[in-house]
Amino acid sequence: MSITIFTLTHKRFDPPKDPMYQPLQVGAQGKEDMGYLRDDTGDNISHLNCYYSELTGLYWVWKNYHEDDYIGTCHYRRYLMGDNGRTPSAGEYEELMKQVDVVTTKRVLLNNSYRFGFAANHNVKVLDVTGEVIRDIYPSYHENFMNLVNGPETYFGNMFVMAHGLFDEYCEWLFTIFEEVTKRTSLENGEDAYHKRVFGFVSEFLLLVFVKTRNLRVKECQVAMTEEKAETREAKAALADFFRRKDVQGAKRYILDAIEKRPDLLMEASDITGELRLSMQIISTCEFELERYGKCVLDKENDFDKLIKLFVNLNRQAVLYKGDIGRITESGATWEAAMIAARLMEKK
Repeated sequence: MSITIFTLTHKRFDPPKDPMYQPLQVGAQGKEDMGYLRDDTGDNISHLNCYYSELTGLYWVWKNYHEDDYIGTCHYRRYLMGDNGRTPSAGEYEELMKQVDVVTTKRVLLNNSYRFGFAANHNVKVLDVTGEVIRDIYPSYHENFMNLVNGPETYFGNMFVMAHGLFDEYCEWLFTIFEEVTKRTSLENGEDAYHKRVFGFVSEFLLLVFVKTRNLRVKECQVAMTEEKAETREAKAALADFFRRKDVQGAKRYILDAIEKRPDLLMEASDITGELRLSMQIISTCEFELERYGKCVLDKENDFDKLIKLFVNLNRQAVLYKGDIGRITESGATWEAAMIAARLMEKK
């Protein structure tokens, strides 16, 4: 068995040493040559990267790369991880692919339907028109689309490994749909760069529709992260500065604005340490404490790293004492801090 996993990237990075991984620069048109394969050669849609995100790389592979029995995709900082906690070797993939049709990420379980979440963060007309296109040109997929779009699950990341022939069929299906959606709706709605990448987002969900309708055997994997997003690092640095200055309202305004612009910041794939979610807990705690006492935890500790450790321990106490606020406060936490930690524990 021969396999190539294309590592999709828009920045320089340290590629895995395993030759199975092949870096591919996406959205490369007009950009500096990084020394990798580029998605602006041959038959390509590199110029549409602002709408398609990493899918311009998938398109390039589909149209221009005709070698290998199996094709995979991953990201420069995200890799599929085996049950043993490391990325599979080519030999391990060979054994795995004897048992399944697709290896991909574990499904994300949402609090509401996929459509509800999409509408809250993106131009939902594109998703609805996608359903109409599937109804018209791929009717056998429409029932599953409707059931799943109103359900709470999706895949994420456009990361998978599958047989080359199945990969070609999937791409034919996916890009035919998006080509027709483009004809039926306007993609120019004044969104920022993040929200313009609408086909990149919809395609994550459509992989689930494809898998379900084709009744494919799937191995779902955890995702290994090699680094945080630059946006995540930037947000943590900004919050650290607000905490240092004991500016609770400034921190609150900053994080709410950041999440509005980039809803993915709080996803586990972005906030891999959970420190942004902990920062929101710190802000909420401070607000309640200030209202009641006129001072807050920042008056005792305003170093970001130490605050994070403090609230990690607080949340452990909440789990240990099963949300018993009285017991939690015995560790020195205020009633407000204990109450919020207990409520968060209940939601998990």
